Amino acid sequence: MKRQKSFENEQPTLYLVATPIGNLQEITPRAIEVLKSVDVIAAEDTRNTMKLLNYFDIHTRCIAHHMHNEHESAKGLLNLLEEGKNVAIVSDAGYPLVSDPGQIIVSMVVEAGYNVVPISGANAALNALVASGLSAQPFMFVGFLKANENERKKACLELQKIKQTMIFYEAPHRVKKTLETFLEVFGNRQLCLAREITKLHEEFIRGNVSEILAIADDLKGEMVLVLEGYNEDIVAKEIPYSVIYEHITCYIEQGFSTNEAIKKVAKEHGISKNEIYKMYHSC
Repeated sequence: MKRQKSFENEQPTLYLVATPIGNLQEITPRAIEVLKSVDVIAAEDTRNTMKLLNYFDIHTRCIAHHMHNEHESAKGLLNLLEEGKNVAIVSDAGYPLVSDPGQIIVSMVVEAGYNVVPISGANAALNALVASGLSAQPFMFVGFLKANENERKKACLELQKIKQTMIFYEAPHRVKKTLETFLEVFGNRQLCLAREITKLHEEFIRGNVSEILAIADDLKGEMVLVLEGYNEDIVAKEIPYSVIYEHITCYIEQGFSTNEAIKKVAKEHGISKNEIYKMYHSC
């Protein structure tokens, strides 16, 4: 067991500092104070962080700590702590470790017995969740899905029966394909797409997956997808099974294979293909 009393010891400290996700005024006074007082700031992208530091007149030494050098730089940061220096980690926006670098160094610092102290601030996932209109708890943060279609689909299949509200990050050039996977695997659940949070063009789009998919080509900016969790009662009651079965039979009579017919009906009704498959073969 390791017990850390953050402010009752003289051990060097690794600070995890949340930075603004859009609006610079969302940085906290405490975050500014920490960034000014530490010996070194480890940044995901020093160019982006220097803009922030210059804006708030912070002159602390800044070094790179990103996903491509995370293992090596983590050793260097640990050496700084061993020398008695305090270090702050920042990502380009939001909290370090939340879909950003930092996990490796935190694990190493905890193991070494130094302090790890979070400095609160903006977080895109929580902002999107509380404004989504969906149940805010319990929730599951998933982050980015794999870009590869098969890997993305596999990950979604593993989440298919999760009852918690789920939070995903996605890039604008991939959001349409991700929503297509959602519709195929999760069905036509309720969804909130939040984009450009705290920025001038902030927008929350609330509806079902198919409605938001229909306008996906027109959406830009950094996105958070907040998806309704699995609800067996809703899935079962949305469309009578007799209607689904009739549509599948109709397609089979037209020459489609059973799997092809199920896939077409799933897409038409916005229901998970796997759910329809189970329903069809359980009769």
